[in-house]
Amino acid sequence: MAIARGAGTEIIRTALFEDVSSTDVIVIYGVQHHIYTVLSITCHPRDLNASGDYIRLKLRGYDSSDGTSTQNFYIFEQEMAEVNTTFVWNDKFSFNGYEPVDFTAGLDATKQDAIADQGSSVSQYLKFHTDSASTTFHVSVTFIDQNNA
Repeated sequence: MAIARGAGTEIIRTALFEDVSSTDVIVIYGVQHHIYTVLSITCHPRDLNASGDYIRLKLRGYDSSDGTSTQNFYIFEQEMAEVNTTFVWNDKFSFNGYEPVDFTAGLDATKQDAIADQGSSVSQYLKFHTDSASTTFHVSVTFIDQNNA
């Protein structure tokens, strides 16, 4: 049976990524009028260039304080001392699929509504990378996708 993905649906999704390294890997692509709630992220280093190498999670999105598009917001940076250990991030957070129609700096009620409306043509997304091409991680992401289209 196919999973319903139409307007008004909410589904749990999982995505798996092998050998995440120094090149950005997008793990959730934002879709307009969707809200994503990240439930859990599991990171397992397979190869480390050096002890203390890290994996970093970033959200590319809209800066509501400066009114600036396509900014990188760092969610976490986790150093790992050895291979075959596991880091689990299970602090929940949400983000919109698209940015708002651009506005000037500062947040007020009208601009807050613009953020919720996701009226621009610019997608927001969640991405990983490591500090070295020789450092690789296996990553799993579990999230809720709410379709409000």
